[in-house]
Amino acid sequence: MAGDPSPLHGQGWLNPWTADEVDGSSAVLSYRHEPGEWPWAYEAQQDFRLVDSVLDVRLTCTNTSGEPMPCGLGQHPYFQCGPQTRIDTGVGFVWTIDDKVLPVAKLPATGRYDLKDRLICGQALDNGFADWSGRALITDPDWLFEIELSSPEARFFQIYSPASGGVFVAEPVSHANAALNEPETDWLALGIRILEPGEQMCLDMRIDVRAI
Repeated sequence: MAGDPSPLHGQGWLNPWTADEVDGSSAVLSYRHEPGEWPWAYEAQQDFRLVDSVLDVRLTCTNTSGEPMPCGLGQHPYFQCGPQTRIDTGVGFVWTIDDKVLPVAKLPATGRYDLKDRLICGQALDNGFADWSGRALITDPDWLFEIELSSPEARFFQIYSPASGGVFVAEPVSHANAALNEPETDWLALGIRILEPGEQMCLDMRIDVRAI
């Protein structure tokens, strides 16, 4: 965003996408990025498929530039929540953050950072996690359903739970937050992939809403 010192969520979220295919239960959207502040060209595609109460989303990025490009992908679903909403998922480590919401220290995900069967609404969290299990269950005793969020390729996970409550964000991501700020020798361990010209990577996410 203009005036923001830290790029956030790449380029696609601030630019229009083309609706290539749309019907009553699916949509395919595409976005072409020309070199600029991000100096590589790429093409991205989102594929949405809704079958009954299961939503499958595939995000694909293809390097269309003539040289290798670093790449990382993430999804950003928001969920409504209340004072009894809980999340149950497995994470190994958490990054604490500074006043610019950038990661500082990697610590075991214990205490207020433990995401095992815990209240998730209004928790004042905006942190990245490593060693994610790839699956999260979201429940609330006032709901007639439960939500299972899964993403088999995502090794990292981001939680945004503002103190004001009302919503939270549970984000499957392929890489650690701000990984590109780290030395290139650390990129692979932090989930950043280097795509050769013409190479692509995908990130799948499923949201399954089940009656209980």
